[in-house]
Amino acid sequence: MPDVIPAERIENKIYLMRGKKVMLDYDLAILYGVVTKTLKQSVNRNIERFPADFMFEMTVQEMENWRSQFVTSNFARMGLRRPPYVFTEQGVAMLSSVLKSKQAIAVNIQIIRTFTKLREMVADNQSLRLKLEALEKHYDEQFRVVFDAIRRLLATDDEPKPEIGFKG
Repeated sequence: MPDVIPAERIENKIYLMRGKKVMLDYDLAILYGVVTKTLKQSVNRNIERFPADFMFEMTVQEMENWRSQFVTSNFARMGLRRPPYVFTEQGVAMLSSVLKSKQAIAVNIQIIRTFTKLREMVADNQSLRLKLEALEKHYDEQFRVVFDAIRRLLATDDEPKPEIGFKG
């Protein structure tokens, strides 16, 4: 089955908040093809399925910080008039039990795959970083000259530079 929504579009809707990768109710509603109000009503009717580690509501302060990141001032169209629900990966998975349309199920599968892909990328990067650190420790003496040269290139020069241009 071909992807309903490109993975990049989903990746662009995953944010880091409170130290967790999350998605906003507004973005999920668009992906599922429902209005935000409908998504929230479905969640509220099944609130026992959404403990705090699955879903939380942004605080007023978090919402203000969030708003400050947008250039546009039309928050009403962005679903940010009220603090949005924020869903962790587990919360997104739980949404599949309350939103049962074919589109919601297909999109939910894609979202979970995207979360998994991001988790694997982080693990791969962590592994690569550890390998590089081990190599640097092992070969530190042999490449000290190289490391010193790089440090000199990166060091800032405290001497003032002559001004270039016309003085009027």
